[in-house]
Amino acid sequence: MDSTLVLFCFFNILPRILAEQEVENLSGLSTSPDKDIFVVRENGTTCLMAEFAVRIVVPFDVLAMNGIDLITEQALMTLPRGAEVQGKCGSTEAELQMSWNKDAYTFSLFFIKEAHNLSKGQDVVWKINKIQFAYDTNEPSHFGNAFNPEKHTASSHHLSAFVTPAGRSYECQAQQTISLISSDHQKGVTISMSEVRIQPFDIKNDFMFSEAYKCITDQREQLEEMLPLILGIILALIIVITLGVYHIHQKMTANQVQLPTDRSQYKNM
Repeated sequence: MDSTLVLFCFFNILPRILAEQEVENLSGLSTSPDKDIFVVRENGTTCLMAEFAVRIVVPFDVLAMNGIDLITEQALMTLPRGAEVQGKCGSTEAELQMSWNKDAYTFSLFFIKEAHNLSKGQDVVWKINKIQFAYDTNEPSHFGNAFNPEKHTASSHHLSAFVTPAGRSYECQAQQTISLISSDHQKGVTISMSEVRIQPFDIKNDFMFSEAYKCITDQREQLEEMLPLILGIILALIIVITLGVYHIHQKMTANQVQLPTDRSQYKNM
C-alpha cells in the first residue's frame, strides 16, 4: 500500500476513533442511587447527554430437581456505577453503549433523527429506533445454575421510542417498559427505564440539556396534581361571585320603598 494512502487513512480515521472514545460516566454526580449519567463529547463539546435509571429482567432456564424438566427463572439487574461507556455522535445517527462485568453485559441505545413531510411543512424529530442487550449466562452472579449457558443478544423490533422534536431533550420521570426478543429461544427480555432525560442531537450548550419535551404520562400526572388546585380556585370564584350577587341584591332590596300591607293605611298616604 502506498505510504501516502496509509497516512491519509491514519489522519482521517484517528480523529473519529478519538471522538468516539471521548465519553464520560458521571453517574457519581447523580443524586439518585439508581440513576446513571453519561456524556459523549466530540471536539471538546457535548454532543450526547443521557440520564436514566434502568432495570433489566432476563428469563433463563435451569434444570429441575428431577434432572429432566427445565424451569424458567428470572435474573434482575441494573446498571452498576462503574460501567464502561462508549458513544458515537452524528448528524442523523448516534449510539450509547454501556458494558460491565468484563463485558458479560452490554446495554446499547441507538438514536436516529429523521424528517416527516406534513401539509404544514417538514417535521423533524429524533427517537430511539433500536435497543440491544447482550448477556452471558455463564456469568454466575445473575445466572446461577443456568442450563446450557452461553452468550445471547436481545433486540427490539421496529422500535420508535422517546419520539421528540429536533433541538429538544426528552424527559420522562414515569417508568416506561420496552420488550426485547432474545436469541435464547425467543425469550422476552424486559427493559424498564425511568427518571429519563436524553438528548442525542443538537445540544447548544456544553453539559446542558435543551428545553425538555415531556412524555404524555408526565404531562397527565402534572395535570392530575394541578387539578385539585384548579378546582379549588374555581370553587372560590363561585363563592365570591355568589356572595357578591347576594350583597348587591340585599342592597337593592333595602333601597326600595316598602308598601304597607294593611289597606287601611292607604288613607293616610
